[in-house]
Amino acid sequence: MAPPFVFPPNLQALEEDPEDNRLYAQSPVDIASLRSSEIEEFVKGLSFDLSDKELFCVEEQDVFDRVYSLVRSFSGLAPPCKLNVVESLRSNLSVLLPNIDSLARQDDDGMILDRIGSHRNAFKIYTFFLLSIVRDEEASVGSGNSSKVAATARKKQPLNSWNWEQQRGRVLNLIANSLEVNLSLLFGSSDPDENYLSFIAKNVFSMFENASLLKDLETKDALCRIIGSCASKYHYLAQSCASITHLIHKYDFVVTHMAEAVAGAERKYADGSLASSLIREIGRTNPKDYVKDTVGAENVGRFLVELADRIPKLISTNIGVLVSHFGGESYKIRNALVGVLGKLVAKAFKDVEGEVSSKSVRLRAKQAMLEILLERCRDVSAYTRSRVLHVWAELCEEHSVSIGVWNEVATVAAGRLEDKSAIVRKSALNLLITMLQHNPFGPQLRIASFETTLENYKKKLDELEPTTYENSVINGLSPEDLCNADGEIEDCNAETMSQEQQNSLPDSCLPHTEDAVASKDSSVPDVGNLEQTRALVASLEAGLRFSKCVSATMPNLVQLMASSSATDVENTILLLMRCRQFQIDGSEACLRKMLPLVFSPDKSIYEAVENAFITIYIRKNPVETAKNLVDLAVDSNIGDLAALESIIGALVSKGDITTTMVSALWDFFCFNVNGTTAEQSRGALSVLCMAAKSSAGILSSHIQDIIDIGFGRWAKVDPLLARTACIAIQRLSEEDKRRLMMSNGSRLFGILESLVTGFWLPEDIWYAAADKAIGAIYTLHSSPETLAAELVKKSLNSVFDVNGGDEIQKDIENCSTSGLTTIQVAKLSKFLFVVSHVAMNQLLYIEFCARKIRKQRSKKEKAEADGVALGEKPKENGISAELGLAASEDAFLDSLAEGAESEIISSSSSVKNLIGSCASFLSKLCRNFGLMQKVLDNFFISVSVYLMKTLFNHMQQRFSVLYESLRFNIRVGLFYCKHNFL
Repeated sequence: MAPPFVFPPNLQALEEDPEDNRLYAQSPVDIASLRSSEIEEFVKGLSFDLSDKELFCVEEQDVFDRVYSLVRSFSGLAPPCKLNVVESLRSNLSVLLPNIDSLARQDDDGMILDRIGSHRNAFKIYTFFLLSIVRDEEASVGSGNSSKVAATARKKQPLNSWNWEQQRGRVLNLIANSLEVNLSLLFGSSDPDENYLSFIAKNVFSMFENASLLKDLETKDALCRIIGSCASKYHYLAQSCASITHLIHKYDFVVTHMAEAVAGAERKYADGSLASSLIREIGRTNPKDYVKDTVGAENVGRFLVELADRIPKLISTNIGVLVSHFGGESYKIRNALVGVLGKLVAKAFKDVEGEVSSKSVRLRAKQAMLEILLERCRDVSAYTRSRVLHVWAELCEEHSVSIGVWNEVATVAAGRLEDKSAIVRKSALNLLITMLQHNPFGPQLRIASFETTLENYKKKLDELEPTTYENSVINGLSPEDLCNADGEIEDCNAETMSQEQQNSLPDSCLPHTEDAVASKDSSVPDVGNLEQTRALVASLEAGLRFSKCVSATMPNLVQLMASSSATDVENTILLLMRCRQFQIDGSEACLRKMLPLVFSPDKSIYEAVENAFITIYIRKNPVETAKNLVDLAVDSNIGDLAALESIIGALVSKGDITTTMVSALWDFFCFNVNGTTAEQSRGALSVLCMAAKSSAGILSSHIQDIIDIGFGRWAKVDPLLARTACIAIQRLSEEDKRRLMMSNGSRLFGILESLVTGFWLPEDIWYAAADKAIGAIYTLHSSPETLAAELVKKSLNSVFDVNGGDEIQKDIENCSTSGLTTIQVAKLSKFLFVVSHVAMNQLLYIEFCARKIRKQRSKKEKAEADGVALGEKPKENGISAELGLAASEDAFLDSLAEGAESEIISSSSSVKNLIGSCASFLSKLCRNFGLMQKVLDNFFISVSVYLMKTLFNHMQQRFSVLYESLRFNIRVGLFYCKHNFL
């Protein structure tokens, strides 16, 4: 019988002569000194002996020495030789494993002992050499990986090439299989000797340090099986726990694989000792150690969460040893424990079986975990608060939150919207979004609907309860037995039944209930007996509280939309969209307030607003889209309209608003849709004007409709329609404007003049309409100052209710009062408004003309410069520019512009243009402080800086007196105007 084989500390130690009688390499061969042909013959000879002789021939000294020699020089062998050696050793070990079971069937005791010893020796030798090959080959592959990759890329490998990854997986799988057979026949006990397990575990744990090796699924699975077998089947527990803990602290990439190995061992051997030992080891660790080792704390936390996800029931029985770390300073450990509790609540209590007492204990444990999660929402660390809110969101997604706890979570989430940390606010917003999406109360959460349904079922419950009371009396219970000390009817089981029904109530109950209570008078459907009705009432009460809780967050959401954090704004918009989907009260109004955010310089906020706008208002049905946009335009204020114009312009440019949607808007404007009101027509035209800013051709096809409807009888029904029509006229393309002037120019200017000087518009709307009408005149008219001067004169005449203005002006200049009468403040206010806006538009018109002249001259000079570059003869203008004469042209143009501006308010006898004809009246008007006080109160917001220029030109000496005599709010306005003018 051959000497026994003992695992050496390393491969080279086999050459040392041992003191005891053990197998070692007595005559190793120097493979490096052999030629390649000799090495091939050497390998073939060994392979033949291993396959031809018995399986345990490897313990023969000659065979053992040759195997050792090849394994020692394995990295230097050619690929075919490597393949032959590995396949020979692997095949022999794979055949040896089934033979181990046959040893138990041997009858001769002397023979069986010898065969067991030989099989044990061969088993150890094959295992040792195969693992040594894996270890050394991995070391050589890691050192020369780059050169091998380059060689592989240059040359295609032959069919018999060395595919190490495939061989490695086969070898390690064989080792894992060898640990799963009944080794007690070989080693005489259930646990193999320490030397064997130590060698296996040492090499396997060292392989876990190689991240690239773990990417191979077959190799990784084999290593995990080996660890599970050593620790759980052969009780190599303490050393395995120490090695796993070391790897987890040091390498983050092994966390998931170690958790898989531990969970696999528990499932395969129904033994959770390895997981329990690791959890106790983590629990015994001083919390301060995790503060120092932040990387280790994070890895340990991830490991715990992975374990809780894989073996939740086992972790739930050991969670008590970890709770103390909630008091530690490491927020990473607290984050991990929060995640562990979330996994346990979701998975550890799904199938509560066993006796009633055991079930009660497990339910109390679940409730305790939920209470800890609620408490951790107020953790000192923002990271932990954010993490626990994220865990609650995961529980809501998995429907692991009962109705009884639902509103507590919603209240906590609503409170965290005011948290000082942005990450906590983000998590709170996401939690509310998830709770709305997975709420157990139904697809509609209107408060009024819940209140109506709840009231009906409470009445039904009241009808059922007297029947129960009568049955109790009939069964022998007296009224005193049903009453408490206060004389109220007491039901001991009501709370328990209600709670159980809350947990088991299906989500489909409430939608049917809402459909049934569409009318107060309609009868509610029968849901069952008294207990089921009580459960439904309790569920409805919980749904009503939840709806009120979310609705109460609307003011906070409005504030968050003004936050400096882009994540706050984006997630708030998402939450409001979800609230609108479930018809939360106040969500529609809050969504309107997101429109001004389109002007945000942050691109992510702009995109969030645009995406939300498309989701809410843009539909596949063009009529529905048009109606949404019309209603939005009608209900928006001035700021929202500006934002809406920006969004619609962008959507038109991108093609999100299609031609069919534009056609639907025209149908609303032209009253082609049944039930269209004048207000909706005006809203449709307003949206079309916004779209025309990006594509002016949108208005081309309905110019006549704009004039007929915008200034026709419908303008008297909705006076703002005339103002919107004026805006539409200004948005026409240049070609459309020319066509309009040729066909309906005189009629249009007559309408605009009557709009300014007439009295058919309400006073509160006249100012807005007159502003746009004057702007339209200056946009379309070839000489707008002529028509504007007529508007000023007619407006002045309307103040005194006369037809001619010359006599009035002479009386004003001569200080005569014969022709003057009492005037109305409202008419005087309109006159001053017309004067101011004419002056303002005239200034803008002068600047526009000057800018147009400069642009034309610039184009001309550029064309001349391009001609000179092409070799043409320079013109005289180029010489003039070199002499500086071009600068004099700019100065001449500036003097013309200044002269035109001065003519606006000129009141000389020879030149009286625009408001200059009424300059004397304005000058004398400023002396009447009482009248000016009333006038300024009536229209001060509308008076522009340009009117103040007129006042200052004629009443400089009176300004200080006027300033001191007027009320405070008017003084502030005058001071603002003065500084803008200066």
